[in-house]
Amino acid sequence: MLQHGMGSSSGKPARLLVVEDDERVGSGLVAGLSREGFSVLRVPSGEEALAACSSGDYDLVLLDIGLPGIDGFDVLRRLRDVRCRC
Repeated sequence: MLQHGMGSSSGKPARLLVVEDDERVGSGLVAGLSREGFSVLRVPSGEEALAACSSGDYDLVLLDIGLPGIDGFDVLRRLRDVRCRC
């Protein structure tokens, strides 16, 4: 369980990946989550989400469904197929 920006067992801020193509929505999410102490990276596309997950270890991924290119459902399918630990 993530509370007040802390990871479940590490004692370090939880790392969140926000996948949102709408600048206003994405910026708002990043600002609010950062203010709560989370470490947040935002990417605007499914392709960038897959790249971020392959190179990072995230505690939580907030994934928009209606993304340009690879949509959120396809991103989730691909992550499950490779059992990516995001």
